[in-house]
Amino acid sequence: MYIRGHVLFLQSLIMSTKKTVLALVSHPDDAEFLCAGTLALLHQKGWQIHIATMTPGDCGSKDLSREEISRIRRKEATQATSLLEGEYHCLECDDIFVMYDRPTLLKAITLIRQVRPIMVLTMSPDCYMVDHETTSKIAQTACFSAGMVNIPTKGPAPIDYTPHLYYLDPIEGKDKFGKKVQEGLVVDISHFIEMKEQMLACHESQRNWLREHHGMDEYLLAMKRYSRERGKDIGVAYGEGFRQHLGHAFPQDDLLKKEVGSEKS
Repeated sequence: MYIRGHVLFLQSLIMSTKKTVLALVSHPDDAEFLCAGTLALLHQKGWQIHIATMTPGDCGSKDLSREEISRIRRKEATQATSLLEGEYHCLECDDIFVMYDRPTLLKAITLIRQVRPIMVLTMSPDCYMVDHETTSKIAQTACFSAGMVNIPTKGPAPIDYTPHLYYLDPIEGKDKFGKKVQEGLVVDISHFIEMKEQMLACHESQRNWLREHHGMDEYLLAMKRYSRERGKDIGVAYGEGFRQHLGHAFPQDDLLKKEVGSEKS
């Protein structure tokens, strides 16, 4: 009865309010690599777009100070998000030191209450980097607890629903043991790959850093190559993979599938 009532409430909420999606990721450019095509598709369908990063990517340079590279990367992320007429947020955690603790959770809960998203996209709970995995747990708890009135935060009041929560693919589609992660839904982004590429290209400092730190100069090519691999799963040119959080008290209907219409064959 609770789940059915929750679904009916969310259906009425979606019909009566501006549809808003929040991509809560770890670092600037994570969203561009993993879900920018889907965000572009949702934007075309009238959704309001928000991208938030836990950190400003302050360790993403060999030559600049943390303050200098943070300033550059916030600007790049803002520029990329603006291509979808969206809003960028940074929770100002330290790169490599994203913690599952009270101060960080309160930042994420406050963000959910401010943005009031119906749908949240976040990092994979199993990935090569602990910042990504911790962000995933933070997003789960923030979605679950943003409606709890006994958790005080500054600004807007608690929400009165639980957002739909989706996990993005891990980087390269594999877990920390190298095993391919099976997606639950693949979104056809073939018509939005150019926008995805334009958004990723905004992160020029990261491309330069990866070239120096990892010895690779295929920032955009790597994104397109992986998007192409996901697209093959449903017989399209380019795709992005998602898994829905279906734990107790979270919405059980597949809102993303309903909005974008693609699924794994």
